[in-house]
Amino acid sequence: MQKTKLTRAQRLAQRAFANFERFLHIEAVSGIVLLITAVAALIWANSPAAASYDALWHTPISFGIGSLSFSQSLHFWINDGLMTIFFLVVGMEIRREIHEGALSSLRQATLPMAAAVGGVVAPALIYLAFGHAPAEQQGWAVPTATDIAFAVGVLALLGKSIPSNIRVFLLALAIIDDIIAVLIIAVFYSGGLDYSGFGVAAIGLLLVVALQKIGVGSAWAYVIPGAITWVGMLMTGAHPTLAGVILGLMTPVAAMPLGERPVDAISRFTHDLLGRAKTPESDTGELIDPLKRLRLAQRELVPPVTRVGGALHPWVAYAIMPLFALANAGVGLSGIDLSAEAPHWVMMAVAVALVAGKPLGIISVSWLMVRLGWCSLPAQVNWRGITLIGLLAGIGFTMSIFIANLAYSDPASLGAAKLGVLSGSVIAAVLGLAWGVTGLRKGASKAPVQAS
Repeated sequence: MQKTKLTRAQRLAQRAFANFERFLHIEAVSGIVLLITAVAALIWANSPAAASYDALWHTPISFGIGSLSFSQSLHFWINDGLMTIFFLVVGMEIRREIHEGALSSLRQATLPMAAAVGGVVAPALIYLAFGHAPAEQQGWAVPTATDIAFAVGVLALLGKSIPSNIRVFLLALAIIDDIIAVLIIAVFYSGGLDYSGFGVAAIGLLLVVALQKIGVGSAWAYVIPGAITWVGMLMTGAHPTLAGVILGLMTPVAAMPLGERPVDAISRFTHDLLGRAKTPESDTGELIDPLKRLRLAQRELVPPVTRVGGALHPWVAYAIMPLFALANAGVGLSGIDLSAEAPHWVMMAVAVALVAGKPLGIISVSWLMVRLGWCSLPAQVNWRGITLIGLLAGIGFTMSIFIANLAYSDPASLGAAKLGVLSGSVIAAVLGLAWGVTGLRKGASKAPVQAS
C-alpha cells in the first residue's frame, strides 16, 4: 500500500500536538495553572487596574428570544453556569467510582468514607470554636472541602516514589468529600425553595431518561434537557450547579446496546468499508452509511460516563476552573480591614481549620477505625501515607471559595474568607510537599514495600 508522504510542516504540527496532549495529561499541570490564575487575580485586584477587574465580572450578559430575555453578570455565568459543567464532571467521577472504583465495595470504601467525614467535622468544629456573630458562623462549611485537582496535582509533584494506593485513597476521600459538600450546599446554602421549579427540573430529567431508554448515545442530544434541568434548579432557589451533579450521576456506566459487541461491530463495519472503498467503480456516496455506523460503534466502545467525562475534563481543568479562580480569587486587600475583629477572625478561622482541622479529622478518625478493628489500612499505605493525605486534604481552594460565595453576604467577611482559603491552601500544599519529601520518602527508603 502506497503511503502518503507528509510535509515537514505537517510532521512538526503532529509532533507539537502530540507533545501538547501529553502535557495536558500531566496531573500536576492543572494545579499549577489554577495557582497561576489565582495569583494573577490577586495581583490584578490589587493593582492600579483594580477597577477594571471588578467592572469585568459585573459586565451584564443577556440571553433571550424575542421579548423573553435573561440578563446576569459575567460572574454569575461563571459561578452558576460554567461551574455546572465542573459539577457534572464531579458527578460522573462519583458515578464511575461507585460502579467500578474505590467506592464500588463497602469494605473498600469504609475507611475513606469515615476519614472524609472526620475531615469535614473537625474543620467545621475548629471554625466554630473561634466563635463570633451568627452572620460569620454561616461560613462553617468553607474549610470542609478538598480541591481534587490541586491535591492530586501536588501529590503528582512528589513523583513515582509515592505508592499508587495513596493516590487512590486520596481520590476516594476527595470524591466523598465532594458528595458531602454537594449535600451541604443543597441543605444549608439554598434559599427558600420554590417547588414549581422542581416540576421544570423533573421535565428535563424525564427527557434525559427518555433519550437513554430509546438508545440516544450522543452527548449533544442531552444539552437541551440538561439546560431545562438547570433552569428548574435555578427557579427552585437551590443552587443551579446541583443540576450538574444530578446529571452526572445519571450518566450511564454501560455503552448503548448495539446488538453485538462494539469491537465486533467495528471489525465488521471496517471490513465492509474497505471492501467498498477498494471497488474501482464504487460511488463515494456509498461510504457514508458504513462510515456513520463505524463512528457509532467506535463511540460506544467506551461507556458514556468515561467518554463524556474524559472529553470534558481538559475543558474543566484548563478553562472553567482557571476562569473561576480568576473571577473569584481577586481579593482587594485595601477593601479588607484585617484589624477589624470580624474579618480577622474569619480569615484565621478558615486558614487554621484547613491546615489543622483537615489532617486532625482524617488521621484521628482513620486511627480510630483501624484501632477498633472496623477497617484496615490499604496495601502500601501506612500512617505516614495517611498523614500525607490529611495534609493535602487541607487544600480547599475551588470548592471552598465556591461555598464562601454562598455563605457570606458581607463583602469584608467574604474577602477575608477567600484570603483564609488561599493562605490555608498554600500552607497545606507546602506542608504536604515537605512531608512527602522528608517523611514519606525516607520511610519508603528504609523499609521496602511488602507485596500485598
